[in-house]
Amino acid sequence: MENNMAYVITEPCRGCKFTDCVAVCPVESFREGEEMLYIDPETCIDCDACVSECPVEAIFPDHEVPKQWQHYVEINATMSQKTPVISEIRRSE
Repeated sequence: MENNMAYVITEPCRGCKFTDCVAVCPVESFREGEEMLYIDPETCIDCDACVSECPVEAIFPDHEVPKQWQHYVEINATMSQKTPVISEIRRSE
């Protein structure tokens, strides 16, 4: 894996899928999975815009992910390659 810094979505997003963070991403790094969102580390530019938009505080810089959620660094990298881009806020019905 490259040394690019990227943001990582962690456990609090599971089952939540608020999409406010998606709308502020200038490079469309967010991906939508069935249970949660992911950030593509290849396209993330480490701009920090998404962090304050996450109502469940699930987004961290990859080097600051809490120890219990470290495995989400790899999960985001893997799942971002398998899930579609999401670039607009979606509201639950």
